[in-house]
Amino acid sequence: MRPALSVRGFTKTYDGGFTAVDGLDLDVPDGSFFGLLGPNGAGKTTLIGAVCNLVRPTAGEIEVFGHPHDARNARRLVGLAEQDINLDRFLTVSEVLIYHAGFFGMARRRAKGRAEELMDVFDLTSKAKVRPTALSGGMRRRLLLARALMHEPRLLILDEPTAGVDVELRSELWEYTRKLHAAGTTILLTTHYLEEAEALCEEIALIRGGRIIARDSADGLRARYGADDIAGVYLQAMSDAAGDDRGAAR
Repeated sequence: MRPALSVRGFTKTYDGGFTAVDGLDLDVPDGSFFGLLGPNGAGKTTLIGAVCNLVRPTAGEIEVFGHPHDARNARRLVGLAEQDINLDRFLTVSEVLIYHAGFFGMARRRAKGRAEELMDVFDLTSKAKVRPTALSGGMRRRLLLARALMHEPRLLILDEPTAGVDVELRSELWEYTRKLHAAGTTILLTTHYLEEAEALCEEIALIRGGRIIARDSADGLRARYGADDIAGVYLQAMSDAAGDDRGAAR
């Protein structure tokens, strides 16, 4: 079975010479709930941007369900809920969803029905005619996820989806993403809430300095590092990797 996401030798060097990711290899299995954890600057956002055709790789190959990442077929298969709230302030909630669907060739009638369906799921129906600037932070997060799901992607990328939300909304988003996964959607999650990855993900990869330093199930990682939880795994793995970096620099 082809993986949902296949990354081979991915390198990204930005103008000015900074290399964010250097020769990264990563496979995300079809149908998995996969966590990608790492500190700020580890390369997570660069990788996600490349997968979604927002960042041009310097080298390497990226495929989505066997399609080159920059092909139209690949773009239609990916949904992205970004960390930054980038909603059009001049559109209403329903228009944000319907216009997004248009980018993926969805007929207007179908887009309208899909928008109504997702607004109901995310408790946004009463806000259909409201602009995003008038929504609470939690409501904007709901809208970001609804927008990412409008074209029914097979691979859903969640980049810090619960950043800044309250406990109640976080629980609701967890429940909904579990349902999506159970229905067959592949989910790639980045988060700084380590307990979130431990609760949701079947497999977790730790990334530092643009390279994968550990990968396994939560149970496997705890056993490998002799830790009680993923927070302990994370601290130990990052410390070990920092030590390796210092040794290599000598």
